[in-house]
Amino acid sequence: MTSHRLFVVLAAVILLAAPVRTQSGAFFFIQLSDPQFGMYSADKEFSQETANFEFAVATVNRLRPAFVVITGDLVNRAGDAAQIAEYERIKAKVARGIPVYDMPGNHDVENAPTPESLAAYRKRSRDHYVFSHGGFTGVVLNSSLIHTPDKAAAEASEQIEWLHETLASARDAGARRIVVFQHHPWFLKSADEPDQYFNIPIVRRTPLLRLFRESGVRLVVSGHLHQNAGAVVNGLEAVVTGPVGKPLGDARSGLRIFLVADAGITHKYYDLGSLPTAIDVGSGKLP
Repeated sequence: MTSHRLFVVLAAVILLAAPVRTQSGAFFFIQLSDPQFGMYSADKEFSQETANFEFAVATVNRLRPAFVVITGDLVNRAGDAAQIAEYERIKAKVARGIPVYDMPGNHDVENAPTPESLAAYRKRSRDHYVFSHGGFTGVVLNSSLIHTPDKAAAEASEQIEWLHETLASARDAGARRIVVFQHHPWFLKSADEPDQYFNIPIVRRTPLLRLFRESGVRLVVSGHLHQNAGAVVNGLEAVVTGPVGKPLGDARSGLRIFLVADAGITHKYYDLGSLPTAIDVGSGKLP
């Protein structure tokens, strides 16, 4: 075989072995929310949460998303060593090469976080940070500090200052898409809806939603409700995703898949009994 023919054959082999990429750079990611180990049995045990979360992780490994976000309430009882260990054991089963970005919910750092509850959580994980995937920037928040900052005012102020700086940096760097992830929903139906347990109080909601719009954020993603909800208000979409753990009302346990493409970000919730067999990012739509 001539050197030229050998080069052609080797080049063909390399091309065949290379991962297939769409010209647009489209990708998808998966959101899991509220695994909340212990909720089904009021903290007596967590066998159902184990079954649900293991099934969800197996789905992640089968579909191979760009990354996974887990939007809080990882356990049902803050600081419970057994619940935390089981969550971490199963999370570690996510295949190597698929980043997992998780964050605290109120059940992880208490409804009114304290410096002590925050320190305990931070020993094992970050509670607010930023990540990127190509031109996509994910901003992860500790929403319990926004919802109820009373007992940890200094930590709450630090996070807000960090948020302003992070959004400014992302905007200045030309991030194509900036998405905010947290546990508590900003709102369920309307940006000016009354305060309640399941949304961020309007006194802090209003200025931060304004900041998001000014910073180019068009999507905010959360859980906490244990049902699906959400709305689009003045160009900002709030997505509230049901739980991989115990659902409330007539909801079903499941996960949400987001498709990020040139045309925008689309998403769909799948309960654990109706998961897709594959995601074709090149099609531009979810099955």
